[in-house]
This record gives sequence, C-alpha cells and structure tokens, in this order.
Amino acid sequence: MLTTWAVVPTCLPLVRRRCRACASELLRPSGKFRVNANRKLIDVWLLALCTVCGETAKLTVLERDTVRSIRPELLDRLHDNDPGLTVELLQDPDVRRLNRFDLDWTDAWRLDTDGPDHLDHDRIDVEVHFAARIPVRPVRLIADGCGLSRGEVERLINEGKIVSMARLLGGTLSGDFTFTLKR
Repeated sequence: MLTTWAVVPTCLPLVRRRCRACASELLRPSGKFRVNANRKLIDVWLLALCTVCGETAKLTVLERDTVRSIRPELLDRLHDNDPGLTVELLQDPDVRRLNRFDLDWTDAWRLDTDGPDHLDHDRIDVEVHFAARIPVRPVRLIADGCGLSRGEVERLINEGKIVSMARLLGGTLSGDFTFTLKR
C-alpha cells in the first residue's frame, strides 16, 4: 500500500544568533523589511526580534547595491513585506552566511499523513514530501507517522524492517524520500 506524507511548515523558524542586548540565542523573524535608499545605493534588512528582551536585530539582505540592479518585482515584494520572500531569504545560504545564523525549526512544522488506516498492513510504502527545506530526522518522522517510539524505529531500521534509498535514515534530511515498513 502506497501512502503519502507531507512535512509542512506551520510558522517561520526561529533564527539562531546571539542577541546584542542580552544573552539570548534566538530571534523571531518579524516578516518585515527595512529598505533604505540613499541616492543610487540601497540597503535592505529583514527585521527580527529577540525572543527574550524584544530587541530588534537587522539581518542584512542587500548592502550598498545600486537601485537599478534590483529587479522591480523584488523591490515591490520588499516594500509589501511579502511573507513568502521572508521564507525564501531565511533559507538562502548567502543570507545565512552573511549574517552568520542558523534556523531552528523546532515546533515550526507538522507532519500530514493519510491517517492511522495504513498502520494495519503488513507492508507499507511511504513517500515523504517536503513543502519547504525543513531539516528533520527521518527517524522522528517515521516515529510520529507510525505511532512508534524513536528507539523502536531505530531497532526496526537495524533489523532491516524499515528500508529506504535515503542514505542517512539516522541523520537529517530536508528533501523528499521514500521508505518501506515491513511488519
């Protein structure tokens, strides 16, 4: 029996970066942009708030770029505080590297399954689709989707009862994969 699961974001992930005002390591993206144009040059920041003290941090998106080099559609999205653009920029490796932060996806996603009906079969084939690049441990997904403990899932993997073409079922994945569970 083929079953499809979906990993879907429920909110913006937290930003792991030290607050300059307190000792907190987590910032919550506000979804708002600050755009500052000075003659021919433009600076753009994504604003984030410290989860402890509320201090505003600016995550650099564009720095001292010429206004003419920016696509008009992008400028419109920045001025409109487009939530989709916020997600894109948070996951952009260049923006993450420039600002030296990681994303914390804890409690920012959910697993949508076909329901508990598939658990009664002797063998189930599962396709897992990611709606966004959310790094998740497959062991946790399988445990949540099948109603098993993580230890039990790891035991089934070691016994060869859960098999997958994904190389690292014990690691972290953020892309689509399939697996088979044999009972």
